[in-house]
Amino acid sequence: MGKTHPKSAAPAEPLTVAYLGPEGTYSQVVAEKRFRGAHLVPLPSVLEICAFVAEKPQRRRGVVPIENSSGGAIYETVDILLENHPPVCIQEELSLNVRLALLGRRGEKIKVLYSHFAPLEHCASWLARRLPGVVTHVVGSTAVAAQRAAVERYSGALANRRQARITGLDIMEYPVQSDVPNLTVFLALGGTSRIQPRATKTTLAVKLPNKPGTLCTLLEAFRDQDVNLSRLISRPIRGCPRQYAFLVDIDGAAGDAPVRRALAIARPHCVELRIVGSFPSRRPYQS
Repeated sequence: MGKTHPKSAAPAEPLTVAYLGPEGTYSQVVAEKRFRGAHLVPLPSVLEICAFVAEKPQRRRGVVPIENSSGGAIYETVDILLENHPPVCIQEELSLNVRLALLGRRGEKIKVLYSHFAPLEHCASWLARRLPGVVTHVVGSTAVAAQRAAVERYSGALANRRQARITGLDIMEYPVQSDVPNLTVFLALGGTSRIQPRATKTTLAVKLPNKPGTLCTLLEAFRDQDVNLSRLISRPIRGCPRQYAFLVDIDGAAGDAPVRRALAIARPHCVELRIVGSFPSRRPYQS
C-alpha cells in the first residue's frame, strides 16, 4: 500500500475589519493604522458593523467610535454595548488626535461650509476669523461633508485631508487650528473573550433596582476598593420608563484583585452587572 499523507490544513481566513464609512472617514484612518494588511470594509452604521462582527467574531473586527473629546459619547455605540445586541466584545481601546483640513476649490470663495458638528465646534474661533459670514451646515460625518462640497459650487468642508484625493477638492489649509484638543476614542470589537491580555481598563454594563441609593451603593463598592471610575454614562432602558442602565469604565483589569473585590461587593446590589470587555488602551494615533 502506498503511503498516506495527512491533508494540509486549509489556509486561515484573512482578518476582515469593518469601519464606519464611507471611505475617507477617521474610522478608516484608525482601522488602517491598527490593522495593517487586513481587508477593510466600510459600513454605514455602528449597528451594521456590530452585526457583521458578531457573525464571525474570530475572523472579523469592527472599529467604532465611542466618544469625542468635545462632542461626548456616541450613543449608538453605547446602546449596543448595554443591550449586548448584537453580542460583541471589546478587544482594545484606540484613539486618534484628529487634525482637520479645509477643503474647497482654489480661486473660488467658500460661502457654505459642511462638517460634522464636532469639528464645527472645535474650530469655531478659527472659522469666525478666517471665514466670517460663512453659512455652516451640520452633516453626519466629515466624509459626507466632503461629498456634499464636491457637488456644490462655492462650498467647502472641514474634513479629513484624504477626502481631497477622493472627491477632487483642493486642500485650502491644513491643519485647521482647533480651539480645544480634538481626540476621538474608538473601540476595536470582536473575538469571543471578554477579558484580554495586558488589560488596563474594564467596561461594565449595569442595571440597578429603581430605588433610592442604588447608584450610590454601586459607586461606593469601587471607591472602597480604591478602583477609579473613569466614565459613567446613563441611558434609558427601552420599554421601562424612567429606568436607566449605566455603561461604566473603570481603571484596571477584571482579574486585578481590587477590581475583583469591587465587583463581588457590587454584584448583589445590581439587577445585572456584565463585563463588556477588559482590554488594553493603545497610545493615540495621529491623523
